[in-house]
Amino acid sequence: MRNRMMTTGFLVLALAACGGDDGGGDDGGSGFDDQQIIVDYADQVVIPTYELLDEKSNALDAAVIALDEDLSQENLEAARQAWVDTRVPWEQSEGFLFGPVSAQGWDPAMDSWPLNQDDLEAVLASDEVIDLAFVSDLPETQKGFHTIEYLLWGQDSEKTVDQFDDRELEYLLALTEELTVITGDLATSWTDGVGGDAAYRDVFTTAGEPGNDAYPALGSAVQEILDGMSGICVEVGTGKIAEPFDERDPNLVESQYSFNSLYDFQDNMRSVLNAYTGDMPEAGTEGSGLDGWVAERDPDLDARFKAEIQTAIDLLGEIPPPFPAAILDEANDPAIEAAQAAIATVQVTVDGDLADLLLQ
Repeated sequence: MRNRMMTTGFLVLALAACGGDDGGGDDGGSGFDDQQIIVDYADQVVIPTYELLDEKSNALDAAVIALDEDLSQENLEAARQAWVDTRVPWEQSEGFLFGPVSAQGWDPAMDSWPLNQDDLEAVLASDEVIDLAFVSDLPETQKGFHTIEYLLWGQDSEKTVDQFDDRELEYLLALTEELTVITGDLATSWTDGVGGDAAYRDVFTTAGEPGNDAYPALGSAVQEILDGMSGICVEVGTGKIAEPFDERDPNLVESQYSFNSLYDFQDNMRSVLNAYTGDMPEAGTEGSGLDGWVAERDPDLDARFKAEIQTAIDLLGEIPPPFPAAILDEANDPAIEAAQAAIATVQVTVDGDLADLLLQ
């Protein structure tokens, strides 16, 4: 997240769908007619992704506890790997940043970027007890994934185990504990509901049923899915990549300390693919997806769109890592620009041909 740059329409949809005004708009004229695809989107994509995120965040917390108990290079590497592992389901969830993750502020609480490093250092220099309650009250730019990343890898990405002090470990322990609280609530918000709200699965999968003001038509739910797919393309292509690339500024690169940026970008595009196919390979789940509905009516469009997503993933993989260094070498410009163009092609297809077919 980059202090989340959603399009205005996408943000309105995200907030409204979680309880308020019409979440997806009244697309009563949509030709889309398959409720099972909406059900499987929730049950086979969204919920498994969030449950995997919660599982991985708890493993990260356990790894940080182990690091605190035995400050060794082996445990440091294990904690770093646990952070990387947790990024996978999170980045693969960014194609559906609607509902509770947006309305409850969990997205920025977990993934705000950029950090304010001066403020992070001020926390470490203070005499405050750094615990869960303290971290929960901190600004979003002083906690979450990237503060954990900063503490694990260090500013220069070469931090060694002997450079840790007790305050940094105290901060890490509180940060990963808060992360598990958020990921647990996020998963539960879809399956059972939290804070007195109904399970969001029930809101989303009953799209088109009488009394569903958030999604008054099946097309409203489809519009929500498409907006999520389009929104992450915008964020990756014109935010996560373009901002540091255009400025030639490595300090603007997200996930810069771990050198995980390009993997994040690829997983963002996989979130688009998962949303389209109704599958979540990392979680081992498969469902009926929009792809089947599209293939029955326009097989060429289905094949082309899947190829476009894969091309974007592949071209991101051709940018020489790490991304903070890649943007400083003009020899890499063609590879970076090709990846951006491929991502833009995916977005154009989502907003154009796919929307035209699914919402006609």
